Amino acid sequence: MTEMNLVQALNLGLSQAMEADPSVMILGEDVGLNGGVFRATEGLFQKFGPERVVDTPLAEIGILGASMGLAMNGMRPVCEIQFDGFLPSVLDQVVCHLGRMRNRTRGRYSLPLVLRAPHGGLIHAPEHHSEAPEAYFCHTPGIKVICPSTPQDAKGLIQAAINDPDPVVFFEPKALYRAARGPVPHEPYEVPIGKARVAREGGDLTFISWGAMVETCLAAAERLGQEGISAEVLDLRTLAPLDLEAILASAEKTGRVVIAHEAPNAGSWAAEISALIHERALLKLQAPVRRVGSWDIRMPLFRLEKYYIPDADRVVEAAKKTLSF
Repeated sequence: MTEMNLVQALNLGLSQAMEADPSVMILGEDVGLNGGVFRATEGLFQKFGPERVVDTPLAEIGILGASMGLAMNGMRPVCEIQFDGFLPSVLDQVVCHLGRMRNRTRGRYSLPLVLRAPHGGLIHAPEHHSEAPEAYFCHTPGIKVICPSTPQDAKGLIQAAINDPDPVVFFEPKALYRAARGPVPHEPYEVPIGKARVAREGGDLTFISWGAMVETCLAAAERLGQEGISAEVLDLRTLAPLDLEAILASAEKTGRVVIAHEAPNAGSWAAEISALIHERALLKLQAPVRRVGSWDIRMPLFRLEKYYIPDADRVVEAAKKTLSF
């Protein structure tokens, strides 16, 4: 085990995937000589050369379009979109082609590519740099969607995503890129796609979250623990497919659920999770499932982002309302 932050773990995972399989390549803006805007690809251009680490023009549509063509012809491209707020320009390709190719060709072609993008806010970035657009992609059949919260999971999940035979959208919580370090095995390994983890055991209430909000939920659970309230924290890791078995097991265990996330509440992926819990575990619930998301407005400029994205205070407040129902 080596102590690493999340971006270092991703870098190692990408490097080992490229060592293991010569068909793995990286495309994106500034991913080569500069090593990426967050340095996730630092050193890979020097190690694997310009034919496998390709600096592209500032054209997100071109990055994904080229990656789909490469994937159809035997390569395993990992393409990087610099910020999640730039993803809308590729939605047409994602919805109309990326998620449909296997079905459209009756299984003759799959698209084994990974679309990486930083996710969420809290780094004081300008407009279009701090979005949380996971619901758009979770709603698209044929796409797997991942959002890790620890360095160890980030390395194992990026390697699982690269080895997956179908397209994966890989969101990386930018607030956690360098915020904390954790133990990461050096040898290659995979964390299974579609499996959640219990980040903290508890019996009175369940927090369900993903990405950077897992840390916020853990902080809220710690504060509740000081008041004698035992909160469980479920880190989904994968948003599509959902680990419904783990979600229902925790919901039935505690009977009270709060889902916390960075995206606006209206139409969020939390709404789908809440509906599934109510449909499948209603008689086990002691209170309605509560959602804690950002406000239903556009992402504000950075001076207001801490009032927009839920913090531990808002999560604790939601928990206490759920407990007092």
